[in-house]
Amino acid sequence: MRSSSNPAFRNLQGRGNVGYAGFGSPQGYPQGGMPGYGVDQAPPTQADRPITVDDVVMKTATTLGVALLTGIITAVLVLGGSISPYPPLIIGGLVGLVVSLIVIFKQTPNAGLILTYSAAEGVFLGALTGVFETFAPGIAFQALLGTGLVFGVMLVVYRTGAVKVTPKLTKWVIAAAGGAFLLMLVNLVLSLFGVNMGIRGAGPLAIIFSLVVIGIAAFMLLLDFDLADQMIRQGLPSKWAWYAAFGLMTTLVWLYVEILRLLWALNSSD
Repeated sequence: MRSSSNPAFRNLQGRGNVGYAGFGSPQGYPQGGMPGYGVDQAPPTQADRPITVDDVVMKTATTLGVALLTGIITAVLVLGGSISPYPPLIIGGLVGLVVSLIVIFKQTPNAGLILTYSAAEGVFLGALTGVFETFAPGIAFQALLGTGLVFGVMLVVYRTGAVKVTPKLTKWVIAAAGGAFLLMLVNLVLSLFGVNMGIRGAGPLAIIFSLVVIGIAAFMLLLDFDLADQMIRQGLPSKWAWYAAFGLMTTLVWLYVEILRLLWALNSSD
């Protein structure tokens, strides 16, 4: 199995069927594979049946729905002046970070944790959106539309095979994502000392940087689609659809934030 630039999809080796891409046996099945492949056992239950495309679609829709609901509620409260944006920004961001680290390092498809992550990210993004919407009305709808369009286009690109997810492409995307995060970290540290690199402001350099990062996030979606596809082909238990949804959610959160920043930079440069 190829590694992904999305940390949520790393270290999944050893969780699939023997004989394909280096996987071991899925949880819920003995070593050797699925029923009907040399192992005598009872038919799989609803809980341990193989994952399907519908499972991934439904769980992804559920996680996004929870994030959208909490995000809209938070944004409305912030825009209406009922709450300050800072508490939900801090609390939502911290809860989302902690829960995501638990899910990633424990490699768990726990639905409760993943839905908690979605709700927390929704609160964080809702507060952030409320702040941007105050200065640039209409920016939230544009960012949502842009995120949806990028997701749809990259899904079509993946399904049609217009861009093949190869080990070489995977390495390039991982390197590019790592470089972008490192640059943002350096920029953050320097900003604490009053040094402005210009990549997170509203100037031409910031716009170019945001476009590059959006491109990287878009290609990360290709890697995430491919990893989810491999999970399906391996016959992982259906509960792992939650993990696939979580991985896609982490990329979409990053993509939305970067599109929001790009739109704000474009509006500010007018």
